[in-house]
Amino acid sequence: MLVSKPIRFTVAIDGPAAAGKGTVAKGLADHFGFSHLDTGLLYRAIAVKALVGEDPITAANELVASDMTSQTLQSPKVARMASKVAVIPQVRAALLAFQENFASQDGGAVLDGRDIGTIICPEAQIKIFITASAEIRAKRRYDELQSKGLETSYDEVLRDVKERDERDMTRKDAPLKPAHDAHILDTSGLSIMASLQKAIDITSTAFVKAMKI
Repeated sequence: MLVSKPIRFTVAIDGPAAAGKGTVAKGLADHFGFSHLDTGLLYRAIAVKALVGEDPITAANELVASDMTSQTLQSPKVARMASKVAVIPQVRAALLAFQENFASQDGGAVLDGRDIGTIICPEAQIKIFITASAEIRAKRRYDELQSKGLETSYDEVLRDVKERDERDMTRKDAPLKPAHDAHILDTSGLSIMASLQKAIDITSTAFVKAMKI
């Protein structure tokens, strides 16, 4: 399904690690012909630089698109550091304009992260909060890491998931939580395709209405 005329339509997708928000966001963008931004990659790119001694605030201010293509972005070490640099207010502020500009582009945009519906795009036409139990999310992330040849254990991944949830939900600046008008989508017992279809159903009515304006 392609957008037939220029339109600004934003879908904000939030949720904890490994809930499936990235997969759903990409599928939703493909279905409607929107652009997609995984905002977590912004913080992971900064984390990579922080791990080699760079100042995360400087890294955030100097971030370029090529920084988000590194093969190391998905490692557990980078994920842990990304959660830590994400609590730095100056880092979040430096990335705000980048995300806002992406969201307001013609043709529609889907952004997924942890504060899209609450902070980055509070006026988004559709907000979806995707979640799943910590155990299921840890199993998904463990399987993903194993498929990429990265050595870890399920117990370690589960611990990382719970620790990251705690940091993300209790941080003072832009904590992880559903927007008051977000649709809650629990993917614990859903396949990828079933989760995506629910997101498409949630989005379709608002999108058709926007196209008629």
